[in-house]
This record gives sequence, structure tokens and C-alpha cells, in this order.
Amino acid sequence: MDAVLSGLNTFLDPSTLFFLAAGVFAGLVVGVIPGLGGTAAVAVLLPFIFVLDAPQAMALIIGAVAVVHHSDAIASILLGIPGSSSAAVLLLDGHVMAKQGKGAKALSLAFMSSMAGGLIGAIGLTLAIPVARPLVLLFGSPEIFMLTVLGISLTALLSKGNLVKGLVAGAFGVLLGQVGAAPAAPDYRFIFGNLDLADGLDLVAVALSIFGIAEIIHLVAKKTAVANVTSLGTGWMEGVKEFFPNFMHVLRGALIGIWAGVLPGVGATAGTWMAYGQAQATARGKKKGKFGKGDPRGVIAPESAANSVEAGDLIPTLLFGIPGGAPAALLLGALLIFGIEPGPRIITDHLDLIYVIIWSFGIASVVGSLLCFVIAKPLSMLSFVRFPLLAAGLIPILFMAGFQGSLLIQMIPLMLILGVVGWFMKEFDYPRAPFLIGFVLSIPMERYYYLTDKLYSFSEWATRPGVLVMAVILIIPIVMALVRLIRKRLGHTTEKVSTESDLAVDNAPRSWAVVIAGIFFIIFAGAFVLAQQFAEAARLMPNVITVIGATLSLVAMIIELRKLKSDAPRTDETRAAWKKVLTVTFASTMWLLGFVVLIYVFGMAVACLVYVPLFLWFVAKAKWWVIPIYTVALLALLLVAQQFAGISLPDGYVYLGI
Repeated sequence: MDAVLSGLNTFLDPSTLFFLAAGVFAGLVVGVIPGLGGTAAVAVLLPFIFVLDAPQAMALIIGAVAVVHHSDAIASILLGIPGSSSAAVLLLDGHVMAKQGKGAKALSLAFMSSMAGGLIGAIGLTLAIPVARPLVLLFGSPEIFMLTVLGISLTALLSKGNLVKGLVAGAFGVLLGQVGAAPAAPDYRFIFGNLDLADGLDLVAVALSIFGIAEIIHLVAKKTAVANVTSLGTGWMEGVKEFFPNFMHVLRGALIGIWAGVLPGVGATAGTWMAYGQAQATARGKKKGKFGKGDPRGVIAPESAANSVEAGDLIPTLLFGIPGGAPAALLLGALLIFGIEPGPRIITDHLDLIYVIIWSFGIASVVGSLLCFVIAKPLSMLSFVRFPLLAAGLIPILFMAGFQGSLLIQMIPLMLILGVVGWFMKEFDYPRAPFLIGFVLSIPMERYYYLTDKLYSFSEWATRPGVLVMAVILIIPIVMALVRLIRKRLGHTTEKVSTESDLAVDNAPRSWAVVIAGIFFIIFAGAFVLAQQFAEAARLMPNVITVIGATLSLVAMIIELRKLKSDAPRTDETRAAWKKVLTVTFASTMWLLGFVVLIYVFGMAVACLVYVPLFLWFVAKAKWWVIPIYTVALLALLLVAQQFAGISLPDGYVYLGI
């Protein structure tokens, strides 16, 4: 209770409330833009935390995390375009309601359900702390090491339909996390003589690249508007009135969401679909047939689950240091920036900060819902704008944000490279959440493995009860996957899981998928060769992860080769479609490369003055009078952030006189 009251006292500080409001606003704005979602919202805010205290920083980040599912419902319901993968379930009933002229009713149901789900999730997080605290305090280095392995592996193993690719992505994230100084030896790894990389790759830059820049490459290439309607319809109060009689669906959906958040790798997408399934399963009589035709329960249940998932995800993140999703991985990185290590130490030393996070989550859920009722229409207008117009401002902001962590101009081209990598991962269905979680947990996993190896013999630590339990949890998904494979081979099931990879192959030739798997193999094999030059303690983890990654990449390559042999011959139409995708994507990447070159030579301010007008004119096809207003407003925003928010803008080599 002392910690609860102390956390409340800190939370009520005016500066903390201000940054909570800023996070809420940022989360609402980013959430409404299709494809960005919670990861981008948190990643954009991370650079600002360097000038804040820990409570203010947590309020800023949690404010965004708590409300991003409020606003991503706008794009899904009004446009039929999922604001995030977890909001795709709203297409079944929410978008149908919008087409029936009940868009406002569907939105009000979504906002109310998100608020309730957030509050229930905050209560669940509060109750979990006293229950889990004794267990967490019993954990030693073997259990924490096994938890890091479990967190990375489960996220990949539970990536439905693409288990091997999920594991490859997780291993790749761990490998990139090894760049820089080794934690257990006086040695630098994979820096190629560049001491600027001694501190490793910056988390913010990596996250913004793999998710944000990859999405910009994808969306700018389309050069189309993301919406073709401009009406919210009617029924705001009808939705509020219908919310209360269906509160049991809210409660069940929220509980499912908490459980999905607690389990690493399940996440909001699976949680929302499970909540939708339970709502449909518990419907009775004729009402059951209304799902998919504009049933309000098809909005209520998944939306309450979507927000409570984020609260549930905080339980393993804070208490065990195991993030279940990409936003939680970024939150974990933010805590580590302040020297706060999740797990036993955060409970003993920073329990009041946990309650600041809980208060922030609960209040943000309420404030976010109330704001959505007021600003739903203005926010929805962002989705009606052609994405290239938005990208003209997003591109400088993303690169500026990625620069803040390291303040190294070399990070700018590296962000572009990782953005292209993220695009290929998205196109060929290598899940990016396991990658980011692997990157965040790479050094903690190595540190605890080193301690475990030095303090215990293998037979001692591998037979500890906690380690055995987690090993069983890790093995279960593998066994289940093997059982499904055997049943499919024996013809006992015809079920086929539709994955993004299957959809991508409709355009992308399967031979490209083989090449991508081969490139991953070359990366892991090359890293293994380079690792042999390091000191013994420094090459321990790189050796392990490169061998695992190379083996998994070979398996992925074999799978793609077998699919290549069984695929039907490609038609001229599919070849032309894939060629068009590559052409427009290459053009988008070249525009980003041009911006990077301008930053390198002239710095961010001059680059914006040159790049933004050209981008608006040639790519966005903006009206002539929009171009100077847009450019001046963006540059003014960057300069104000530099002057009053402690944001640094990269200076080019001309300015530095190099």
C-alpha cells in the first residue's frame, strides 16, 4: 500500500501528468495511421526520454501504449484497412456497421470497450504483483537466463504458420544485439574497426528502421490514398447504450486479453481473435448468426481484449524482464536506459515506479477514450490523406528520432539498410516482433548465461525446478508443431493456415524466398567465422546463436525449395505484378537514400529544405501552395524541438568542415 500511494503521489505531479497527456496524444495520432501501430508510437517517443526522469518517461510511453488500440480502430472500422494487425478482426463487424451507416455507433462501442479493457488490465496488473513477487524473488541467474531464452523462443514458436521463420528472425535479432562491447570480456564484436559502434546498435534506431521505415517504403510505393469515405455515420449514443448490456463480453474479452499478454509471443492479434471467437461461441440461438453482419459484440469483445493485452504484457515484462511484444520490448529498453533492471530488482528497489506505470495505464485508458469521442473525426482525416503527403513529414521525423540515442550520423544510413531488411522480412513473412525481442534480450541473455556457467555446473543449473518447468513450456509448442506436421503428412487433417508468406508468394516468386533464406544463412555463417577472432568469453554467445541461426536458415531454405517444386508455374500477370512491386519499392528506397545523402552532406535542416519540397512535388503530387507551407511548418517543428525539448539534429560534413 505504501508503494501504491507513493506511486500515486509521483503520478499526480504536474510534470508527470503533462507527459502522460503528450503520450496519449502521440498514441492516438500514430494509431490512426494504418501500418504504424503501437511499436512506432513508442519508438517515436523514446528519444525524448533522455531528458526526463524515469516516472515522466514511463508516463509518456505508457500513455501511448494504452491508447494506440483506441485510435487504430478508426482506420479498421471506417476504411476497411486495419490500423494494426490486431485491429483486423474489426473488419468482420465494425467495418460492416460503417458500411450500414453506423460507423459512429461502431466507434463508440470500440472506444468504450477499449477503456474498459484498459481499466480491467490495470486491475489485473495490480493484483499480479503481490502474487508474483515471492516467485520472482526466488529466481537466480539460471532461471533468468532460461526466461530470456523462453521469451525469444515463445514469441517465434507461437508465430502461427511460420515457426521456422520466427526462430530465424529471433536469432537474427540476438546476433545484431551482439554488436559492440562484450559484457563478459574486454573485446569488441562485429564493429569492423568502427569504434562508434562500441556501444552497440541503438534500440530506437533499430526499432524505427525495422518497423517504421519498412512501413514507409511499403506504403509510399503504393502512392494511393488510404481511404475513400469521409463520413462517420450516426449512432454515438446508441453505441454507449448498447455497451452496458453486453458488459459480460467486455469482461471475458479483457480476461482473455490479459492471458494473451502474459504468454510471451501470443500478443494482441491472437488475443483479439480469441476474444471474438469466445463471443461468437457464447452467443445463443438466432443471435449467433449475426456475427460478420454488423454485430456489436464483434466489436466489443476484441476491442476490450486488444487494450487489456498491453496491460497483461507488462506483467512478464516488469516482473520477469520478458517482453511479449514489440512495444513491451521498447519499454524494457527504456527501463534499461535508466539503469532499472526488470525482475527481482525492480520489485525490491523500484516498486513505486511499477505503480506509476499502473496508474498511467489506467488513467490513459479513460482519457484516451474520452478524447476519441471528441477528436475521432479530425483523427480519421489523417487516414483519408494520401500516404505520400504524410510520408513527407514522417521521413524526417523518423530519421531524427533514430539519431537521438547514439548521436552518430553513421546511424542514419544504417537505419535505411535496416529499413530495407524490415521490408523484406515483412514481404516474406519473417515476423519482426521476435527479431526486436531477440535484439533487446541479447545482452541480458548472454550476461546471465555467463554467470550461470561460472557459478554452476551444467547438471546443477539444468536440473533446477524452475529451469525444468520453463524447458517443458518451451518444448510443448515444438511437440505440437511436430504433431500437426505428422497428422498433415498422414492425411488426418486438411487444415491450412493462411500466412502472410502465402499471400506474399501470390506476387513474389518462390525463388526469391529461397534467396532470402540463403542470405540469412550467409549472414550467420559469416558471423560465425568472424566470431573466432574474439576472446573465448566474447565468442561464447556469438558461436551459439550463429550455429542455431545458420541451421534454422538452412531448414527455411529447404522448406522454400520444396514449395518451389510443388508450386504451379507462374503466369505473366503474376510476374508483371511482382516486377511492379519491385520497381515502385526501389523508387521509394531511392528517395529515402537521397534524403540520407543530403543529411550526410548538409545536415538535417538543409536536407529538409531541399528534400521535402521535391518529395511533395514529384511523389505526393501536392498543390503548389501546400509545398512551402508544409516545408516551413515541418522545419519549424524540428527547430522548436531542438530548442526546447533537447532534441539534436544531425549536422552534415559540410557544417562540420570534414
